[in-house]
Amino acid sequence: MKNERIHRVFLLFIFSLIVICFENRVEAQITNGFVDVSEIIPDVRVELRYFSTNNFIGDTIHGYESNKLCMSMEAANAFLVAQRKFKVLGFGLKFFDAYRPQKAVDHFVLWAKILDDTKMKSTFYPNVSKSELFQSGYIASKSGHSRGSTADLTIINLKTGEEVDMGSPFDLFDPRSHHDSPMISEVQLKNRNLLKDVLISSGFKSYNKEWWHYTLVDEPYPKTYFDFTIK
Repeated sequence: MKNERIHRVFLLFIFSLIVICFENRVEAQITNGFVDVSEIIPDVRVELRYFSTNNFIGDTIHGYESNKLCMSMEAANAFLVAQRKFKVLGFGLKFFDAYRPQKAVDHFVLWAKILDDTKMKSTFYPNVSKSELFQSGYIASKSGHSRGSTADLTIINLKTGEEVDMGSPFDLFDPRSHHDSPMISEVQLKNRNLLKDVLISSGFKSYNKEWWHYTLVDEPYPKTYFDFTIK
């Protein structure tokens, strides 16, 4: 009886090791499908807002330990195509976010439940009660960003280095950020349409409620939410 128990414990231990090794191997294979975008697009501009305090929480977000822009290889190559199209027109890509670890999304959810923490309200959600961020769709427990082929971005004027006027800043939780918002000027809508037209022609789809949000149509991991840290 004792020997049988020892045998079962031993087999359980071996099985656990096999599972751990398999999980690590799978994670390595999956993360090998992600790239540092600056290695694919050397002249890209990157300002990861969640690796700073300039975001709707006002603090560095869990899972962001560097200003490295990560995404799937497929998405990076499609953005390279878009960058070449923009350069002909005198513009370049600037990214605010791309791959987002699940732990960062969990950080958003936890923050959204702390209703008295509103220090960034006047900048990022001036017209929305924090208690309504979930039901309004601004905060969710899952994000397409965690699948590795979604990015938040704008374009810059290559002569001045300045961001093009899009009518509202990145991550403004407000109807003004809807792509076709009647609250913006014709010039601002024209700029949004330029971003949209070039990205759609490069293989992306837009999200009407956020002018900066684009996802690769043929994303390689449509049902997988990754959680590795950006280092």
